[in-house]
Amino acid sequence: MSLKSETVRLNKIISVIFLTVIFICTGYSLSHAEKNFLWRVQSKRNTVYVLGSIHLLKKDVYPLSRTIEGAFEKSDVLAVEADVNDINRLDLQKLMESAFYPGGDSLERHVSGKTFNLIREETARAGLPMELVYNQRPWFLGLTLESVELMKSGYDPNYGIDKHFLSKAEGRKKISELENLDYQISLLAGLNDEEQEMFLLYTLRELKILVQEVDKLVDAWKTGAVEKMESIETKSLTEDRRFNTIYDKLIYKRNRNMAQKIEGYLNTNRTYFVVVGAAHLLGDKGIIRLLKDKGYSVEQL
Repeated sequence: MSLKSETVRLNKIISVIFLTVIFICTGYSLSHAEKNFLWRVQSKRNTVYVLGSIHLLKKDVYPLSRTIEGAFEKSDVLAVEADVNDINRLDLQKLMESAFYPGGDSLERHVSGKTFNLIREETARAGLPMELVYNQRPWFLGLTLESVELMKSGYDPNYGIDKHFLSKAEGRKKISELENLDYQISLLAGLNDEEQEMFLLYTLRELKILVQEVDKLVDAWKTGAVEKMESIETKSLTEDRRFNTIYDKLIYKRNRNMAQKIEGYLNTNRTYFVVVGAAHLLGDKGIIRLLKDKGYSVEQL
């Protein structure tokens, strides 16, 4: 299959794939949440609201709680990880080069025989022809399989928290990016062969219980149960410490960078509403703890 043909066939799922880089959840009504995955961070001169994001949802998640919507309305600027409404800025040629092996190279040459057999099983179960995935790099295939599984169950990035607030902010509020899509792609593509195989292998093993796992995540998210969500999100770390390296590259390093940008917002005179993947707010190395350690007042709403 030619690269051009693969591009055409993947166009419908590419936007979904890059909305599922770190955190994927299904949706439930949140209007009666005891707590929200929302924090108010205050400096001596300013306030920043930080909301943990769910990138794929169903329509019945809306309306969101009045606390969340009210914080957005009070804010002057919306800051997101990446502006997914501006997908035209994504360098598709660079994406294809990062996501697919060139020439005669293939996935089979970069993973173990055991992993490749699992790939055959799971792609068949997902209804994906092997020729479609044969040249995909492991990181991209892992996200493809997750995305296809969720789309089959009716999950839609158009109902994601990021998209919701980006659409509301259009023409009304300034929109700022903490990162961008090209940067996020480069992080995943920059994993070495061993790290990419680990990333893919974990995905392959979890696909059959994906729905059950995200149900647990949503239960934690909709009640603001931080510790419960953290135990689910960091399961891979407790099962295999080799994931520490991947977490440091994909989560912890980004947490430090994003916390630094939020600190910059706290030193302005404009109220910011920050939307980031909920995984970035968790634990001792999460954005919330980093901001607390810097001496800012932090309150979960």
